[in-house]
Amino acid sequence: MNMREKKKLVMVGNGMAGVRTIEHVLKLAPDTYEITIFGAEPYPNYNRIMLSSVLAGGADMQEIVINDWDWYTENHIHLHTGDAVTVIDTTNRYVMSESGVRAPYDALILATGSNPFMLPLPGANKEGVIGFRDIHDCNLMMEASKKYSKAAVIGGGLLGLEAARGLLHLGMDVSVIHINSYLMERQLDEPAAKLLQKELEAQGMKFLMQKQTSGIVGGRRAEGLQFADGTELSADLIVMAVGIKPNIELAKSSGIEVGRGIIVNDYLETSIPEIYAVGECAEHRGIAYGLVAPLYEQGNVLAKRLAGLDAPGYEGSVTSTKLKVSGVDVFSAGYFNESPQTRSLRIQDDIEGTYKKIVLQDDRLVGAVLFGDISDGAELFSKIKSGECVAGKEKELLLGYPAGQPAGGNSQSARLEAMANDEIICGCNGVTKGTIVDAVRNGCSSVGEIKSCTKASGSCGGCKPLVAGLLELYGDGPSGEPVKEGICGCTTLSRDEIVESIKTMGLKSVKEVIHVLDWNQPEGCSKCRPSLNYYLGMIWPTEYRDEKESRFANERYHANIQKDGTFSVVPRIYGGVTSPADLKRIAEVAEKYEVPMVKFTGGQRIDLLGVKKDDLPKVWEELDMPSGHAYGKTLRTVKTCVGSTFCRFGTQDSISMGIRLEKAFERLNTPGKVKLAVSGCPRNCAEATIKDLGVVAIDGGWEIYVGGNGGVKVRAADLLCTVKSEDEVMEWTAAYLQYYREQASWNERTAQWLERVGLDTIKAALSDAEERQALAERIKETLSHTTDPWKEIIENKELRKNFESLQGVQV
Repeated sequence: MNMREKKKLVMVGNGMAGVRTIEHVLKLAPDTYEITIFGAEPYPNYNRIMLSSVLAGGADMQEIVINDWDWYTENHIHLHTGDAVTVIDTTNRYVMSESGVRAPYDALILATGSNPFMLPLPGANKEGVIGFRDIHDCNLMMEASKKYSKAAVIGGGLLGLEAARGLLHLGMDVSVIHINSYLMERQLDEPAAKLLQKELEAQGMKFLMQKQTSGIVGGRRAEGLQFADGTELSADLIVMAVGIKPNIELAKSSGIEVGRGIIVNDYLETSIPEIYAVGECAEHRGIAYGLVAPLYEQGNVLAKRLAGLDAPGYEGSVTSTKLKVSGVDVFSAGYFNESPQTRSLRIQDDIEGTYKKIVLQDDRLVGAVLFGDISDGAELFSKIKSGECVAGKEKELLLGYPAGQPAGGNSQSARLEAMANDEIICGCNGVTKGTIVDAVRNGCSSVGEIKSCTKASGSCGGCKPLVAGLLELYGDGPSGEPVKEGICGCTTLSRDEIVESIKTMGLKSVKEVIHVLDWNQPEGCSKCRPSLNYYLGMIWPTEYRDEKESRFANERYHANIQKDGTFSVVPRIYGGVTSPADLKRIAEVAEKYEVPMVKFTGGQRIDLLGVKKDDLPKVWEELDMPSGHAYGKTLRTVKTCVGSTFCRFGTQDSISMGIRLEKAFERLNTPGKVKLAVSGCPRNCAEATIKDLGVVAIDGGWEIYVGGNGGVKVRAADLLCTVKSEDEVMEWTAAYLQYYREQASWNERTAQWLERVGLDTIKAALSDAEERQALAERIKETLSHTTDPWKEIIENKELRKNFESLQGVQV
């Protein structure tokens, strides 16, 4: 068939769903159509999902292109970019573009996508008010970040959070305004959303929840937001990310039936013959989908229709969402909110930062939410779609392995083998298990080859372990490109490999590590930058200068941020012992700065809650007390009982021992937060046996316990050793803490570390007196270079300006 005999297929829109449809048409009927595509943007087909990665510095514009210019040429496609179609003549069957290009059609696909929904607020037309939908919006944000400092994002859904994360990366002070009580309510339930909010706050994001914006203030350019409750927030850039609406204007003006979207039947046909709609612009059985997997399913059905194949129609999609929100993995599927007709099971681990919930109805799985660990997502989604009876297997579904069987008994290999072929493995590109298996059986022998062939793992990379698992399972031999588990998605290097490279190569900065060790994201991410900052400081304590921008918000501001944006100030109270003068000073400061709450903490300290950010340096100055480091991965507190000083059961002076320990190790940076306690007798009133390190007095000596935890996952500490003197307590404590600093992964608490390496390993490392003394000397050297951060900011005008410049900002 020559070009003149081919039917004319025209597509309006050059986005992901439409071009995926064209890809299928080219495979199924390569000689049937002469294809013309019109795109309103001046770019080839690109992955809109990855715009947030561009904004956050994780990818450049070229990396998110799915089909480059050459692809259109190679497939003889007439492409008109930056030229939107304005007219469809349904009688004479042609379209007309803005520039006057006239293209006749035999079949027309409308893939016009969606537009950001812009709230009709007073002032919404001001300069500096934008949506977040395309490359143009990304460019506007990048330009704004060079001139302005404060951004407000309206909308706490996925799009809003991704915009906020990108703006944080660009160095802006970012507040997210959300009308609901918790984030991402369409994808997460409240517990998972609260965990996500906590993680994002640690990254520096601020939240104003249950806030309704009533207007945008300013002159020609936006200067802030006004809320219905009368409060305001200053901002130089305002991003509306409150949702999307199908782009139906062209269809509506052409007489095509529309509702919320362009109404289509099961074969994606509109109300006018030979005109089809696919993607976010289409409304099928009353639903307009906004997720990539359903849109690709639609494209597959439409391509078969256009190719003349006898195939079943599109019946709608049971949706699942697998996302990485600012470095945090989340998954949801089906109906995950409870109702009177459902039952739910859930498990939450605040130490690991994971949450899992399943929802059942009539002994069938109907919904699931995963946070942190989403490895069970595909299997749960398969069960939801199949509708099979799961009676008696509920706990197995929740745990991820049969009750009574150790974790890991249900291997990834078994899960992948049981997975249906139509399960989506790569959510970014809509690649199913079956597509990947076919690629492997057709000769793909590495993850890289599978990526080139199918696009699986070609975007965010989160599915790479699953792709590698399928390669191992269905390939002829071991994967040609084994996937290593790195410290984050930016690298395949482990903690030990990174630490060794820093030492042997003499790497002295975060940027140098990222560059020399060939990170796949040139700026790193919120997981690796803080860890690299810690490792460099641990290895080079005398030379390395702490990189403040690689620390979480709490550590940058030296105070714990609260849910309303205020801060918590905890001064150091050694061993829980204070004086009338200190108490009086704390009370006076609390009254002067109208602190809403003064509370005793579980660690025998006083917490001033509700301090405004710009008041922090003044509060610290007037307290005239050192920082209690209640905000960082440092020594938090040393809890004590009264011991032999007052207690009739006390065998040793626990107060003086606790104060000595606290004064020796305050300001010490550690992989995770560290809490100590000293009990004056085995009655253990200071709870020393559930601390990271606990000291218990006995007749004639002290017992030292390690690896305890009193949080959600309680762990009793293990006995490390028994010593006779306070000096020995100090030596063993110093050696243990330094060994932990040098061997543990960043963000790994002592309880997790001890369970991983084993108590015997630690005992063996510390049993040699010379090695203990060497470790103690290294920790002493490190501590000699630390200063009190509150005092440093008070005395340094430049550092203090960072707080003073924030006056008047509501956070």
